[in-house]
Parts: sequence; C-alpha cells; structure tokens
Amino acid sequence: MKKLLFLFCLCIVILSSCSSTKNYSPAKKYAAATLQQDFLVMQKTLEAKHPSLYWYTPKEKIDAYFTKYYNVIKDSMTEQQFAWLAVAPMLNKIHCGHTSMSLSKNYRKWASNKVSPSFPLYLKIINDSLVVYGNLNAKTDSVIKKGTVVTSINGIPNKVMLQYMMEHLSEDGYAHNVNYMRLSGNFPYYHRNIFGLSKNYNITYLDSAGTENKITLPLYTVVKDTSKKDSLHTPITVKEKRVKIKRAEKLKFSRSLEIDSTKKYAVLTVNTFSGGQLRKFFRKSFKQLKKENIQNIILDIRSNGGGRVGLSTLLTKYISKQQFKIADTLTAQSRGVGGGYGKYISGGFFNSLQMMLMSRKGKDGKFHIKRFEKHYYKPKHNNYNGNVYVLIGGNTFSASTLFCNAIQGQAHVKLVGEETGGGAYGNTGIMIPSIKLPNTSIKVRLPLYRVVQPNKGQIKGQGIMPDILIPPSYDALKNGYDKKMVMVKEMILKGFEF
Repeated sequence: MKKLLFLFCLCIVILSSCSSTKNYSPAKKYAAATLQQDFLVMQKTLEAKHPSLYWYTPKEKIDAYFTKYYNVIKDSMTEQQFAWLAVAPMLNKIHCGHTSMSLSKNYRKWASNKVSPSFPLYLKIINDSLVVYGNLNAKTDSVIKKGTVVTSINGIPNKVMLQYMMEHLSEDGYAHNVNYMRLSGNFPYYHRNIFGLSKNYNITYLDSAGTENKITLPLYTVVKDTSKKDSLHTPITVKEKRVKIKRAEKLKFSRSLEIDSTKKYAVLTVNTFSGGQLRKFFRKSFKQLKKENIQNIILDIRSNGGGRVGLSTLLTKYISKQQFKIADTLTAQSRGVGGGYGKYISGGFFNSLQMMLMSRKGKDGKFHIKRFEKHYYKPKHNNYNGNVYVLIGGNTFSASTLFCNAIQGQAHVKLVGEETGGGAYGNTGIMIPSIKLPNTSIKVRLPLYRVVQPNKGQIKGQGIMPDILIPPSYDALKNGYDKKMVMVKEMILKGFEF
C-alpha cells in the first residue's frame, strides 16, 4: 500500500512538472512587488551565508548596490529582464566567480531546441579588439568574414561595450580573463540578453587595408514570418536528431592521453575534476608514461572549470615533488544553511549535516575545516619525474586553480598560456548549493566556504599568472590553429631548458 501511495505521489509530481513547463511563457511579467520579494530573499540569504560578500567591495558599497538594483525594479518585468537588469549586475559587484545566476528550470526547458533571434556575429576578444570568427548571416553577407576586426556596434565603441557587458558577469576578484572567454564563446547570447535585440545593427569594422568602414547587418532569424506580429522576437523550434555518443567518446571529452609518435612528449588533457573515472585514468596514464619513458607532458587544463577538490589533489600528488596543503584558511559564516532563509537553499538538511561534521568554530568566530588548513599531502612515491608544461587560461577555474597554485614554482613545472579565471590569492567554493528565488525560480549559486590559498606572494584579485605568457593570437584565429599547443611542442622539440 505504501509503495502504491509513493508511486501515485511521484506521478502527481511528474505530471505537475510537465504541466508547468508546457504552460510556461517567457513573456509572462511579474509584478514589481513580486520581483522585489525575490530580490530581498537573495539579498538576505547572501548577507547571512556568503563567506566573502565584502571581500572585494566594502559593506557600505555592497549595501548601496543592493539598494541601487532593488530600485531598478520599478515596474513589472519578465523573468529574463529581472535576471539581467537586477540580479546579474548585483552579483557582479561581489567579485565571486562562484556566485552567479541561471534562469529557471522551466525557462531552460522552454528554450531547449529553440533558436532565438540574435546579434549575428560571433566575436573573439583579442587584446581589446573584437575579431569575427563566425557570421550567422554568412549566406547573405559577403563583407564581414572570418578575421574581420569590429570596432563598434550601434555606435558603442568596443572598450565601452565590453566594460558594460563585463558588469553583468561574475568573476573572482578582477580576473577578467574568464569573462573574455565567456563572451568570446557566445557573444550573440550575451549581447542579446544585456543590450536586447535590434532589427538592424550598425557595425564599424576595419577592411583589409585597415580603413574603418560601416555596414548595417540585419538581426539573425531562422525564419522570417511577417504574418506574425512579434516575429522579430519569436524563437524557432528546431527538431534535432539525437546522435548517440559512445561511452568511450564521452569519457574522452573529459580526459585523454595521447603520446606523440616521437615519444618526446605526451598531451594529457583534463577538462574537469568531476566524473570521467579520473582516479583510474590517472593511475593508468602515469603508469604508461613511466613505462614508455616519456620525459615531457603537456598538461592541458585550459577548459577545466573545476570540480572535486579530492581529484585535483590526486593529480597534484602525481605532479608535485614537494608536500602541499589545500589552504591556509578555509572558513564558512555558519555551521549550516538553516535560519530564516534556509528554506530557499537547495539540499538544506544534507548541506547543514555535512558542514556540522566538517567544520569547527575558530577564535575568529568563523567555522573552519581544519583538515584542509593543517594537513600536508605528500607526493605519490612513483609520481611523474619529467618536465610538465601546464596550459592554462581564463576557463581554468576553481579546483584547477588550487592545482596550479600547488605546483607553480617547482623546478620541473612551467605554467603556459594566459591568466587563470580562478583567483590566485583565494576564492570560494567547496560546497555550492543554490538559492531558488520563490516567485521566478531563478537560481543564484551560493558558495559556502572561503578558501585562502597557501601564500606565494599572490596579488589579491588576480588569477594565477603564467610563467610563460602566450596571449590570444589573431593569426591563430584566422588560420584555425592552436598557437599555445604549437609553441609548447616547438619548445620541447628544441630542448627548452627549465
């Protein structure tokens, strides 16, 4: 009987969820008072639980920003407008890369398999320049091609536009590189959400002779249907044929090992510290590297956004020649997520239980994870004994930054590429539930612990800086090659001396 009752309740939940998604409309507007309630839930929860709310911005300024963006809500708004006009710019002022927002589950389900009208150009940021690498209107536009440098959009110069867009994105301190990567990865998405849509875009660009010219580009739409009054803003549903990806291929997306035919180097790619059967992969990979006497590794973690600290620590044990620890200090504001706003935090009971088991109150009134602060990890007795070139960049974040901090400065290691997106001095994380706002169901990520990394003279607010800087390359973008990888391979083959 109990089993039948459980199945009945489960069906009700599933059906109600399907119904709410089916009836969802992104055009729905919420009353100002309703949105203000959501904003206050976010504010009070962050004030009570966030471990680094005032780390980069003093309390009086944070309070002023809360007031400023609360006052933005003067009239009714859609979920999307509320998220990008009030929530996102407020979170940016905290300068915490793990404190970000996402639209509701119903919005994401509604948007899946839909192609929305958008700004037509994919642009990569290279030294404050915007360089075209994709044109959604390529079939009808023969002027703007790959490699074209754009200097302004709708009269807004690049520098001013990028600064404004960055004010809507989260980052650790002032390590902007992560947001350069985000904007470069999907410029049309961010431009649409931050600036809205225009029927036409006035673009200034440099021609092949370096002369500035102007062109008007139409909004990108999949199907133009003039019979629909709001066709400009109507997404088109696209039926995508699902391609079944084999398990081995999925694992390869997470991590891979390729040994060059010359046996002079291997490329070890680790794109995550979550999943991917990494323990087994690391064990087999380093065993193979030792067996084949590979003396140089190119360790590519440019796309590694982090994950489990235990797995980043394991990789460190394979690479490091000296003992290391996770943090100088690792603290939370409280020993749980309960309290007046705890009901809005996901996994409340289990998060609180874990925090109670992990942390102890210190003399400073904070709750410390003493093991990470005091315990030194030793390298594996059979760890790698060759040279390690670690490729890093803006998407190197969170747990991958802990890894970089632990190995940087060792004689056999060089960090190569660009500044990491994760903070060098410290960041927040370890446990990251979400605040679900009660009316719009927008989610705001809430890291519960502040991590201050072992002091190596880092500048607070920066990412980890590479030992060998290789900045973004216009030539590499235009001609489609990986300049950082090419340069490191050349260094190895020419016998670079550490």
